[in-house]
Amino acid sequence: MNTPSPEFASHERARRLTEVVQALQTVLPAHALLWHNEDTVPYECDGLTAYRQRPLAVALPETEAQVAAVLKACHERDIPVVARGAGTGLSGGAMPHALGVTLSLAKFNQIVRIDPAARTAVVQAGVRNLAISEAAAVHGLYYAPDPSSQIACTIGGNVAENSGGVHCLKYGLTLHNVLQVKGFTMDGQAVTFGSTALDAPGLDLLAVVVGSEGMLAVVTEVTVKLVPKPQLARCIMASFDDMRKAGDAVASVIAAGIIPAGLEMMDKPMTAAVEDFVKAGYDLSAEAILLCESDGTPEEVEEEIGRMSAVLRNAGATAIAVSRDEAERLRFWSGRKNAFPASGRISPDYMCMDSTIPRKRLADILLAIAEMEKKYQLRCANVFHAGDGNLHPLILFDANDPDQLRRCELFGADILETSVAMGGTVTGEHGVGIEKLNSMCVQFSAEENALMFGVKRAFDPRELLNPGKVIPTLNRCAEYGKMLVRGGQIKHPDLPRF
Repeated sequence: MNTPSPEFASHERARRLTEVVQALQTVLPAHALLWHNEDTVPYECDGLTAYRQRPLAVALPETEAQVAAVLKACHERDIPVVARGAGTGLSGGAMPHALGVTLSLAKFNQIVRIDPAARTAVVQAGVRNLAISEAAAVHGLYYAPDPSSQIACTIGGNVAENSGGVHCLKYGLTLHNVLQVKGFTMDGQAVTFGSTALDAPGLDLLAVVVGSEGMLAVVTEVTVKLVPKPQLARCIMASFDDMRKAGDAVASVIAAGIIPAGLEMMDKPMTAAVEDFVKAGYDLSAEAILLCESDGTPEEVEEEIGRMSAVLRNAGATAIAVSRDEAERLRFWSGRKNAFPASGRISPDYMCMDSTIPRKRLADILLAIAEMEKKYQLRCANVFHAGDGNLHPLILFDANDPDQLRRCELFGADILETSVAMGGTVTGEHGVGIEKLNSMCVQFSAEENALMFGVKRAFDPRELLNPGKVIPTLNRCAEYGKMLVRGGQIKHPDLPRF
């Protein structure tokens, strides 16, 4: 197939832009539609800044009727639509389509109601994650999933990615804390997933839409569960002089029958970066540190802290510090919560990966990543949800250097493929987006990808909603496999990729 000339592509973009603007001007007020270059530039990427694309136009609806009207207008004209929340996603899930519309839910920022008796909150999709807990605090309740970006990320984006956070080990991911999701399909039809009752009739489609990365429906309203704020929480900071000891300690805690409220791990480069940034009091001599939190009644916390401390000492911890008050506990967590911005202070760019592996392989993957640093000549700082094996290696590079970007992409793909070979998956909570499309070829066969496309088409037959994301085509997987063969980079030939 011949590639269109730049002149043809430019002409086609101009034609489509005129069509889009004329169509949306009839359903949106003037201030709710952006299409000039200077207005659309802020929407050209999400947290994955290495790849950028300006949309034809940005729609900023203020009512559900306007959302439906935008979708209907685009559906009638075969115009792709990409829904967007706060843009904090790290896999390119909200990157615009070159000939499509970005549908921002930024103005859907109202908390509809909080029911303290039922322990639920009904919120619009653009409400910030942390704002839910702030509003529920007066009732002694909070919303448990707490991604590091919770001060900015929105509940609609959390639903799209099935986000977790540092306390997801005990309290679960977004899926486990959402009762009902309302929104619209690509043709503008209202749809409801789940129920505020104990169960919903029919298939469990709530579990399908949560984590579907905006490919099935545009979310406008979410009903979330609220949980009582614990009477007390304390955090252990345990230091280790060896990465394998730290990794084995995580497995030992779980094997002892303890489910901490949070169980996080950081390696030495990451602790150095965050300590310089927030002064959290981290042990800079340690090769790795674990943060282990217990919450509940004072009696429960005291007993669990004692048990965890004993397990960590037996696993080889060289030092153990337990938070003495709430201020110190928050200081311990401030470093973990600020790992990403801290990395931004020591490198022009970073790419955050998001694979998941069995807990018992934590040390193996970290040692493998250390060897990859030598292979690709790039630094990597590691921070992750150790309790559930969700890795977040941050590969440090300079996007202005094409060769560094190329090596960074290969480094990331190597981490993901190695994770799959160790019995894990290519993503845990950041989604696939565009970042991990090639790696999906490594984990899933052509038949499995075809089945996922079948689910997509059941909701969106024309494939207009967030197209080109998450599920790789057969041709893409074939080309990726050929590229690896040519480069001699296939490490695990038994994994699917063709």
